[in-house]
Amino acid sequence: MQWWEDEAFAAAVRGVLRHEGGYVANPLDPGGATKYGISQRSYPNLDIGELRPEQAAAIYYRDWWLRYGYARLPAELAAKLLDLAVTAPLPAHQSLQRALRAGGMGELEEDGVLGPLTVAAACRCPQPVALAALRSEFAGYCRLVAVRYQAEHGREDPFLEGWLNRSYE
Repeated sequence: MQWWEDEAFAAAVRGVLRHEGGYVANPLDPGGATKYGISQRSYPNLDIGELRPEQAAAIYYRDWWLRYGYARLPAELAAKLLDLAVTAPLPAHQSLQRALRAGGMGELEEDGVLGPLTVAAACRCPQPVALAALRSEFAGYCRLVAVRYQAEHGREDPFLEGWLNRSYE
């Protein structure tokens, strides 16, 4: 199957591309130049400046959607998880596990692995509950990163507002 044939992924990646936007070369971003959220650091052999949205979607399909098995999750939850994982996959997955625990889905290990227990809990949890808790948990992670950044650099994290907006959207 190609990425454009997967309706759940196609809907999810539209949100990611909307959040990520076009070419950015912010010197404060450790990923270096990015376009549609694809960073030069992660893809050093890719001409980021020439990257097209379809190419970015193909990368997200292969390296996130298929790799982590997001299609096993309810579509809306999978879309939000993909959107958050683009910035930090392991913390996004751990945030989902904490969110599912907060939603009453039992004790899940916060290992960041979307294994059978996490997937089953995600499918059982009422989606409004899972989504609200995921947003909150990931926002908490972003705030923690910002506190660490401020302690290390002596100034506010310039990306926190965008991360929080993305978390809560």
